[in-house]
Amino acid sequence: MAAAAGRRAVTIGGKGSSLTPSSVFEVANGFARIAIDSSALSRRSSSSGSDAKFSFSIPDYFTPEEARASVVLLLNKLLLSSSSSACAQVVEILEQNALSSEYTLNDIASDDLVVIDYAVAAIDGVSAIIDHRSSAFSCIADAVAALSCEALGADLSPFNLMDSGDGSSAKDAVAVAADFKVFFNGSKLVNSGKKLSQYTVAEIPSVHGDFREVSRSLHSRTRVQLNSGFRVGSEKVMSNALFSLALSLSNLGDNSARRTELLVSTSFSDVELQSRLYSALTAQSPRPGALGELCASSLAALNKKDYLLCVHKMYELLDAVRNVVSLEAIAAFVSLAGSEIFIDRIGGENGSMSEPSSGDNPKTDKKKSEKKKKVVLGKGTAALMQFLKDRLLGGDAKSDLEKFAQDFQSLLDPKGLGFDDLLSKVKEIVESNESRRLPKLPKGTRDFAKEQMAVREKAFAIIAEVFKRHGAMCLDTPVFEMRETLMGKYGEDSKLIYDLADQGGELCSLRYDLTVPFARYVAMNGLTSFKRYQIAKVYRRDNPSKGRYREFYQCDFDIAGQFEKMGPDFEVIKILTELLDELDIGDYEVKLNHRKLLDGMLAICGVPQEKFRTICSSIDKLDKQTFEQVKKEMVEEKGLTEETADKIGTFVKHRGSPMELLSTLKQEGSEFLSNSEAELALNELEILFKALLKSKCINRVVFDLSLARGLDYYTGVIFESVFKGGTQVGSIAAGGRYDNLIGMFGTKQVPAIGVSLGIERVFNIMEQLQKDKNQEIRATETQVLVSILGDDLSLGAEVVSELWDAKLKAEFMVNKRVNKHIDRARGSKIPYMVIIGDQELSKGVVKLKDVAKVEEDEVPRGELVAKLQKLLNTSPYECHAQIVD
Repeated sequence: MAAAAGRRAVTIGGKGSSLTPSSVFEVANGFARIAIDSSALSRRSSSSGSDAKFSFSIPDYFTPEEARASVVLLLNKLLLSSSSSACAQVVEILEQNALSSEYTLNDIASDDLVVIDYAVAAIDGVSAIIDHRSSAFSCIADAVAALSCEALGADLSPFNLMDSGDGSSAKDAVAVAADFKVFFNGSKLVNSGKKLSQYTVAEIPSVHGDFREVSRSLHSRTRVQLNSGFRVGSEKVMSNALFSLALSLSNLGDNSARRTELLVSTSFSDVELQSRLYSALTAQSPRPGALGELCASSLAALNKKDYLLCVHKMYELLDAVRNVVSLEAIAAFVSLAGSEIFIDRIGGENGSMSEPSSGDNPKTDKKKSEKKKKVVLGKGTAALMQFLKDRLLGGDAKSDLEKFAQDFQSLLDPKGLGFDDLLSKVKEIVESNESRRLPKLPKGTRDFAKEQMAVREKAFAIIAEVFKRHGAMCLDTPVFEMRETLMGKYGEDSKLIYDLADQGGELCSLRYDLTVPFARYVAMNGLTSFKRYQIAKVYRRDNPSKGRYREFYQCDFDIAGQFEKMGPDFEVIKILTELLDELDIGDYEVKLNHRKLLDGMLAICGVPQEKFRTICSSIDKLDKQTFEQVKKEMVEEKGLTEETADKIGTFVKHRGSPMELLSTLKQEGSEFLSNSEAELALNELEILFKALLKSKCINRVVFDLSLARGLDYYTGVIFESVFKGGTQVGSIAAGGRYDNLIGMFGTKQVPAIGVSLGIERVFNIMEQLQKDKNQEIRATETQVLVSILGDDLSLGAEVVSELWDAKLKAEFMVNKRVNKHIDRARGSKIPYMVIIGDQELSKGVVKLKDVAKVEEDEVPRGELVAKLQKLLNTSPYECHAQIVD
């Protein structure tokens, strides 16, 4: 590691710094070095005070890459979870030229010895490498399969998939099919008449789509694990993710191997070349059954809970499958390149290097060869083939096919020099998107047409009016925040935060909600009291489905500051009922609970305090899953005993009328009264429920002990509103008390509570209600159409300007045919028309037509504005966002 100073530094331990799978990969392979932020080292050394030791052993079956990755993760987890000064010792280990198998760290704080676990670090480190390589491998495997389809002249009907919109693996199959069409755009080989309907081709969308899905799932879990401390049970979490990847990888490798065999047996008329190619591929390929054995051994290790061996076998399986796909790439390339490329390099008919005979005419032979072999590849595959030719055949002639095959495999090695260039080329081709005639929206986003926007504007006006009625002031914050501002505030949902690329040395992320930015604003400005509302977009890296988006509006109302006990809590719930009543969406209920009551319940059930938040996240899924499914997660993934989980089950079934259930929970002998936190929560809820009763909105509230709200920052009352009509959209509003969030930004604690309305789901309900009632929406607020019968634009400009100056909402149209004007007015539901033709001009009048009543009168030109102002006060049409039967 003598050249360490010249390599890129990956800094960890500093404020906002974090590890990524790619940075672990780079350090593990010597492309980058680790640097610890000086402030982190000083914090660790100042808190050290023990001479305890910690020893760990690197498994002898680990490759150097795996070994270094495990040590990188050990270092990062020590920084996150430990108060020891051993971090500098780990950096020294990483700077060695070669790693040993046995190490001992000195000066470990005794408390740290309880949590330090090398196995956790090793599993997460190797998983990071697998994650990094799987992501890149997915793109390469797609491109190779596309080359094979071209070489086989495949039938592309299996790629004619429609978007299912369900957010499952079917969605990934559709995405794979769309990407492949980019490669095939303009091809004369695929669907060329051979109509080769072979199952190895037909399976591509599902097999490759499944690999995309499980790779994405692995990435989500890895991203959390990389920057978490030593967590009990985390090795099982990662291994479960790798289980799915093992099966998917094995399927992809088998699918690729069968296509390779098909290419060799069907694509070469030259028997000698076919034989040479088969020999070259055989020399490089894994032995038969190797993929299945690796997959089986990985799963066997998982069943035995030998997680280190499991993750290593997965590492080997990924390498083996990459090798198989490399062989498919070679066969497809040779088939598409044609023998003319190999005449001078491999040796024409007999496969041996030879000089052209004296009777040969190279120019004539070249023309004949081009005429005979003229094929038209798709734009994407043609670009990829040219890249490969330049890389593999652009220099000195290859000595033989075997050497060529070795060079090709090196190009597909993620540690090789040319791999990044190949990956960039494949991504460039796919992202060029030339085969799609129309652009496509990203998943989880939507456009809003003119009618939908009219409803949105009306809804936003109602919402803002309710917020202002309660004295709130409007606030706006940036759409992205410093990553450190957002991280650590959302519990397990932190994995859904959209991270942005490093710009100017700052790590930023798109805002996940409006509450944390509000807390940051209050803290930055030293506020002790603030009642605000904000209507803005937020972003979540979620799995989109019906009613669930990645970009959506939230409408937030928050109260920060010291007020009368439970006063703000009452007001935000009252505001929520006002909002949903005035939006007129139909029946709904507000489920309500208290975080301290939940914590008391978990303590009574015997849940360790450090698991309160993660168990709350599991309980929060009870609105979507059965208790048996949630119980399985709590027991198998989060380490609760079955007895504890069953006791939780008896409590979370309680729901009902607020006053009645509260009375039951407070009766003499109740277990809740034995816990101080739970008793405090019940007393606060009693004050709240009495206020809601007096305000005549308690009939909308359901006291529900299964409501948990997974976000970490809640400290008191929590609530969630659910639509009870036919449209299934999930939660439409939610909120709660968060007394400690503002203080997390380094200032004094300012208690706060807020409510957030998920307006996108409300729109879905409103749209469905309109469809059910066969209603249509008027998209414009135009009151008058100025209709000039002729071609005098200046006359239209004069009249319509008078109406605009009078603040009337008007449009104009110049056309000789009166029917065109009438159609325009009726189509846009414009209530009045001002018609001016030659006859009206000669008489000094205008014809004022009531479109709805089909009545018209002549009005003196000078009285037009006054007449319209009077009529529009009693117009039969609404002037904005009207719903028309």
